[in-house]
Amino acid sequence: MASILRSLAVTTTAAALAGAGAYAAKTLAARSEENLRPVQSTRTPRILVAGGGYIGLYTATTLRKQLGRADAEIAVVDPRPYMTYQPFLPEAAAGSIEPRHVVTSLRRELRGATVITGNITEIRHAERKAVIKPLTDDPAYEVTYDHLVVGLGSIARTLPIPGLKENAIGFKHIEEATVLRNRVLNKLATAASTWDADERKRMLTFVFVGGGFAGIEAIGEVEDMARAATKEYDSIEPEDLRFVIVEGAGRILPELGEELGGYAIEQLRERGVEIHLNTFLNSCVDGKIELSDGTSFDADTIVWTAGVKPNPVLANTDLPLDERGRVRTDATLRVVNEDGSVVDGAWAAGDNAGVPDLTKGPGATTAPTAQHAVRQGKHLGKNLALVLRGEEPAEYRHEDIGTVASLGLYKGVAQIKGIKFRGPLAWFMHRSYHVLAMPSMERKVRILVDWTEALFFRRELVSLSALQNPRAAWEAAAASGKKPAPGPGDAAPALAGGKQPSGKQ
Repeated sequence: MASILRSLAVTTTAAALAGAGAYAAKTLAARSEENLRPVQSTRTPRILVAGGGYIGLYTATTLRKQLGRADAEIAVVDPRPYMTYQPFLPEAAAGSIEPRHVVTSLRRELRGATVITGNITEIRHAERKAVIKPLTDDPAYEVTYDHLVVGLGSIARTLPIPGLKENAIGFKHIEEATVLRNRVLNKLATAASTWDADERKRMLTFVFVGGGFAGIEAIGEVEDMARAATKEYDSIEPEDLRFVIVEGAGRILPELGEELGGYAIEQLRERGVEIHLNTFLNSCVDGKIELSDGTSFDADTIVWTAGVKPNPVLANTDLPLDERGRVRTDATLRVVNEDGSVVDGAWAAGDNAGVPDLTKGPGATTAPTAQHAVRQGKHLGKNLALVLRGEEPAEYRHEDIGTVASLGLYKGVAQIKGIKFRGPLAWFMHRSYHVLAMPSMERKVRILVDWTEALFFRRELVSLSALQNPRAAWEAAAASGKKPAPGPGDAAPALAGGKQPSGKQ
């Protein structure tokens, strides 16, 4: 069986490399045949792209391909100088992919555009102005623009649960995935060195709240890694680890349907994962987990993956928002008022936009997935270029061809055009699709190299938990050189020459 899986993995790498090469050749050919047409403007318009995620990166790169530098100035604003490909966060947390290979440098990919590192705190579109706060102590400043692209994305949707803010960690950024990996491995090392049975049990308990793609893929990959790590400890058995999923709905992975969602539950439970459906987290004060079904236990690691909400910065704009706090758009990705009238010069897409889903019934909006975000970013860039040339934009329409999800190494579920897949084949589909969707040929190759190395070498299971507080060792060293202050009964130090301090002679 191991040889079959290894052969499948080799095939995965070869197929992905071939697909990546074909994709690169197609892209280069398209660029060479490109006919840049001038825009209809008396001066160079300035396009401000708010956010450097999927929407920001793909919109800016598409615009740069469509328009010459004299046709448009493009500025992208984001607090992070890179875009994170979130579907690969679970594999980064499990050590299957280097964390640096999951992110793409904005400056490297957006040559010919200005990348501003900072936070947009306010947008006054009526004045065509945005307020940017640098990451330093420098004061905020205003920038003007002619066209605005809103791609601020989403943040974790948290709830006022006692102890959640103090004890849980999210799973939307590469930093959080890295922290989770280090935390799990560090808990194993610490638990192997303690004699306290209760403390040991607490350290080896890991709770994931949320049964969507983020939560299930994260627990599938991390649980796989943690059980593999127990082989390095004589005092820890795989059965000593406790992984728990808490989901408020009656099933997991609802996008895949009941059959595949049920299969995923069966697979996870066979691996010893506890799954609490129709259950909510009531409290986690000081790591004391209390669930709505009456279950109570202690855990040091709590991962929150229970949904997202639009970036709250949208509340500090004069853009029209829907009832869920998203920017209102029409099918062409232009911002529109409630009555459907177009807001001139404003565009939005991705998680922070209510984009109509033309493949479904009236009122339906596209799901907040990477599949839609990548396509919407490219579509928005093309539409904005069309408008700048005086042409009409096209409607965004994309019918999902399927959904894939990983449950750990060689394990997965997928549904492609109504056909259901499970096991190694579904896992193969998951990896193949996402490596091809990863921006940048360099990143595609680096990820493939990571996977290829994993075929011949064991997992890297070293915790770098000190990264979370890199100054700790330095501060301890600095503190060790300090002389303790003299106490009230201690003799005063002698002065040079053997003299005592001045005082009574």
